[in-house]
Amino acid sequence: MMQMIQFLRRYFAPICLMTLTAMSLVACKSLTSSDVVDYKTTGAVKGPNLSYPPDLITAQADRRYIVQDGTATMSEYNAALKKSVQTRSDVLTGIPGMRIARDGERRWLVVEKPAPELYPQIKDFWQENGFLLTVDSPSTGIMETDWAENRAKIAQDWIRSTLGSALDSIYDTGERDKYKTRLEVVKPNETEVYITQKGAIEKCVTDTTGSCLYTVWTPRPNDPELEAAFLARLMERLGMTQAQAKAQVATPLESKKPKAQLVQEGANVARIEIAAGFDRAWRDTGLALDRSNFSVEDRDRSNGIYFVRYVNAKDVGETKGFFSNLFSSKDDSNLKAKKYRVVVKATGENASTIIVQNAEGGPENTPAGVQLLTLLTQQLAR
Repeated sequence: MMQMIQFLRRYFAPICLMTLTAMSLVACKSLTSSDVVDYKTTGAVKGPNLSYPPDLITAQADRRYIVQDGTATMSEYNAALKKSVQTRSDVLTGIPGMRIARDGERRWLVVEKPAPELYPQIKDFWQENGFLLTVDSPSTGIMETDWAENRAKIAQDWIRSTLGSALDSIYDTGERDKYKTRLEVVKPNETEVYITQKGAIEKCVTDTTGSCLYTVWTPRPNDPELEAAFLARLMERLGMTQAQAKAQVATPLESKKPKAQLVQEGANVARIEIAAGFDRAWRDTGLALDRSNFSVEDRDRSNGIYFVRYVNAKDVGETKGFFSNLFSSKDDSNLKAKKYRVVVKATGENASTIIVQNAEGGPENTPAGVQLLTLLTQQLAR
């Protein structure tokens, strides 16, 4: 009996101690975590997965190891030291001229840097945040992530944290998000970066008794705050401090949305009239396309043309029963496997029209053209 007690003390006591220690450490982590986004995809992350510590860009050098030449007195030394530290701080605050532009709840990033130089950094940013890219087009400045679950929405209690990945498949928020990034060149050496979010929620289809038969993925409203969160993170990635980035995206300016109206001239002839000049109409049309089921393959701002392709919602690369019904509709057959041109034209100082053309540039006087304009009008009104 004594040998059995000694055996238990020798082998089980350390295990219990390590378990309690791990549980206490994990519990502390869950209490101090303040992240609002923590995405996880189903596949392995491709590319680099290293994130920069938030304080890396603002850390000050140790005063003991800064040597100033040509100083004879302590006051001169301190003055030179202060100037050196200030210069270092200015250098490490990010890309000069980087700022957030706002229009109501819509935000986008303006960076004084050419798009070809900025694109690889933004690509690394998404990979570092745990996303897979399903669209990666440096020539058009467009990238899109795969669907991912925001694990930050799962309660991080100490039991789940202790068990870790063992119960990862049990916990699910029932929500997925994907993000599209578009780089727009408006001026030489200045790039506008748009991030748009698309969300889905898993809903249960019940029978007459209320029992769940199966689940389907349905769209949920766009979340501007998630877009703002990733804009702030991107600004940090590009060198701005966390406090500066949060201040930039904090308070959106109130702005009246321009009225967009669908005008039909015949059974299959229609256009959108929007009370905005070309610059705003072009930007709002691009955001509307990004948030809908259309993929922008190319664009020609000088002629006001978006070259788009309809993305069949049932072909999102997932197994049947997972995302197969995402954003599906009964009347989308007319739009399948077709390319279109969405043309924005200024008709006045504060007036523009939006029309749809076929892939060759001719009039798209079909039900599909009217349907595309209807979907855009709905997005422009949001």
